[in-house]
Amino acid sequence: MITLKEVLTKKELKAFVKFPFELYKGSPYWVPPIISEEMEVFNKETNPVFMDADANLFLAYKNNKIVGRIAVIINKLDLKQSHNKVRFGWFDTIDDIEVTKALLNKANHIGKQNNLEYMEGPIGFSNLDKVGALTEGYDHIGSMVTWYNYPYYVEHFLSLGMVQEKEYQENIFPFSNVKPEHFYRINNLVKKRYGLRPLNFTKTKDLMPYVDQMFDLFNKSYSELSSFVEITEVQKAYFKKKFISFINPEFIKFVMDEDDNMVAFAVVMPSFAEALQKANGKLFPIGFYHLLKAKKECKTVSFYLIGVEPKYKNKGVTAIIFNEYYETLKPMGVINCIRTPELEENFASHQIWKHFDATTYKRRKTFRKDLV
Repeated sequence: MITLKEVLTKKELKAFVKFPFELYKGSPYWVPPIISEEMEVFNKETNPVFMDADANLFLAYKNNKIVGRIAVIINKLDLKQSHNKVRFGWFDTIDDIEVTKALLNKANHIGKQNNLEYMEGPIGFSNLDKVGALTEGYDHIGSMVTWYNYPYYVEHFLSLGMVQEKEYQENIFPFSNVKPEHFYRINNLVKKRYGLRPLNFTKTKDLMPYVDQMFDLFNKSYSELSSFVEITEVQKAYFKKKFISFINPEFIKFVMDEDDNMVAFAVVMPSFAEALQKANGKLFPIGFYHLLKAKKECKTVSFYLIGVEPKYKNKGVTAIIFNEYYETLKPMGVINCIRTPELEENFASHQIWKHFDATTYKRRKTFRKDLV
């Protein structure tokens, strides 16, 4: 018999966070989060996302043993945009469809209680969270910004009447594919024609004053995507403190116009996947060392975000960004470049990378079902 219990205490939250450590134990592909950081995500006192969202966490038990988990999320910003859905994320289960059914029924119940129309998942609170169940590429190592899952997750969803909602692709290309002749000339032409200039940093404190502009441009450039949820003012401050300080400052690039307005940005992150596997959920005593080593000696980088002011799209502005990254990454001896999940429908983004001969090596999907 499957029973569900809502997570209400710190002890239960820790069990919720640690369940995947048991489920994926021994997997060479699963990348564990830092336990303390993952618990902080659900701290309603410090995470400002809870100003606009509610989340209920549940653990599934069978024979007094944890066999599954789910976070059921209602984001009020969804409702403002007429996305009448209940989200579910942080979904993990053993290979027992009855566990999946019980967890999804809980999402269905909460959604119905709040007069919503459908459920969608796996997704987090916003566009900056992890998204999608892996559908291809199970034999590739994950990343710190994606969920990993076994193939049976998708089988369970489809068997229970869920259908594909959105599809994302993840791409990889060797740095050797980056040929500066594809963007160097355009980079110079665009800078001259539109009066643009790149902005680079070597110190985090110097880039911080520009981060709010970056998030504003993120909201503006991503607003047309079906998955979009606005990053609020309070969330900007939270993300700035939580994430920006841990990214190599030289890995964040801005393009400014003559009036010092930001017209494009990009964020690249070192691959922390193997370092996180070595840390196994803990920063101390040696986890922090592995992360710092990965930050300093990275040979694989992830292109995490890239955004362009709408009026500058299709005008070659990304050539400036790629030229700056080439100058930064080449001396470091970077070997591989990864693009984190991109919506299949985001054709503008796909066009940006057309010269790099990237390989789609993973796909993931969100699934939906009308509430009954």
